[in-house]
Order: sequence, then C-alpha cells, then structure tokens
Amino acid sequence: MDITFIGGGNMASAIMGGLISRNFDPARLRAVEIVPALREQLAQRFGIATYANIAELPAVGDMVVLAVKPQQMHVAVQALVPQLERQVVLSIAAGIRIADLTRWLGGYDRIVRCMPNTPALIGAGITAAYASPAVTPEQRDATDTILRAMGKVVWVEGEARLDAVTAVSGSGPAYVFYFIEALRDAATELGLARETANTLAMETFLGAVKLAAQDSEDVAKLRERVTSKGGTTEAALKSMAKDSVREAIIRAVIAANARGRELGQELGKD
Repeated sequence: MDITFIGGGNMASAIMGGLISRNFDPARLRAVEIVPALREQLAQRFGIATYANIAELPAVGDMVVLAVKPQQMHVAVQALVPQLERQVVLSIAAGIRIADLTRWLGGYDRIVRCMPNTPALIGAGITAAYASPAVTPEQRDATDTILRAMGKVVWVEGEARLDAVTAVSGSGPAYVFYFIEALRDAATELGLARETANTLAMETFLGAVKLAAQDSEDVAKLRERVTSKGGTTEAALKSMAKDSVREAIIRAVIAANARGRELGQELGKD
C-alpha cells in the first residue's frame, strides 16, 4: 500500500513512525508539507519522499491521510480532487465531518474519519474511527492496520458518536494531566518536595491504570477495594462527593461533546 500524507505534523509523524517501526517500507510513504523545515525533518527522520504541494506528487497512492489543521482543510483538499479514484481518504482532523469533506472533494465519498489522542505520539493512543458506506471491508481493514501504528483502535457505528469520542478520549489526556497536577500540588501543600510530589502523582496514575487494565473487575470494584471503612481514602472520597466532583467531571465531558458539535458546524462552512 502506498500512502500519501497531506500535512506532516505530530499525528502524521506518529503514524509514519509507528508504521516504519512495524517494518513498513518508507519508500511507500510520501508527505506533502508546505513548511520547508518540517519537510526536511520528515525526510531526514523517516527517509521518505516529501513535496511542497499536491501538484508535485507523481501519484497519491492507495490511501491519502489528511493531517492538516481543520481550519486549513477546505483549501488543502481542493487540489486532490483530480487525483482521486478508488483511494481511501483518511481524515485525522478534529471536527471536520464526512459530508463536508465529500462536498469539498467534489462528491468523493470513500472517506474514513477518525479521532486519535495525543498518547498516539508514543504509540499508546486510542483512536476511534468511522467509515463511510462507500469504503470497502478490505479498505476498512487496511485503515485499521494503519491506525494501529498509533495504538489501539475502536470503530463506532455512527459518525455522530465521534463527538462523544472527542469529549472522552480526544480531550481526555488533558483531564488526566489536570488531576495529576492537582494531586502534585496537594502533595506540595502537605510539605513534600515538588520533585517527590510529581513522582508520586505520576507513578500513582501509571500504576492504577495498569492495574485497572489488567484486572477483570470493574473500576468501581477496584475503588471499593482501596477504600477501607473509616480510613484515609474514604475521607478523601467523601470530600470529593461533597464537592460533587463526579458530577462536575460528567458535566465537563458533556460540555466538550456539545462544543464538538458546534465546531463541526463552524468548520464545515464553505
């Protein structure tokens, strides 16, 4: 499979690096990147062919990965229209809907839209994807393989579900960093050195997530196991319950979901 990346930023680099680490031939990858320094960096880092614009491409290959910023997408894809035949167009741009991409591509609808998250940069991401009906089962399988270069992949039944995905896992790393930051700051208020506080907060999250991932029990049960009656954990959780922390988190994710829908409408305007 020959793959062309339109845009060579962090997520595009994450996919390229993941593929190459899995013995994908760099000669079958190419990237269009308008920034000269980024083009040079991609060529040196991955040994791939790079181009300043779409018109320079000898061919777009079997898959086109749209990795430009959402605000630049409308202009960026117009030059692709004459070159598309039966390729999969994979969009990793947040908020851009398939219907809008199809319109900008002159009616071309073999499109997969996905939502990765930033841990993809170290191969530990989770990506949710949706394929339009025009995408064949073989093309969907090939796309799944490509996306697994960034980590795990789930497929959703409807494109609208990607707004929820964005709110949960797309924005989710920021929620985790926010809680780590708060836990670290609490530790420093209790007199621990900042470096020690940071290590404790970070390793607590890492260990807890590993335990939850490996244990077959629901996370609620795992929480109950740690919460001894009358103990320190119970005191902390009672304080969180009093402050409606759980409800605040749910409200926050619902707000992110609503903003995702709004952005889709805004970004889809011609």
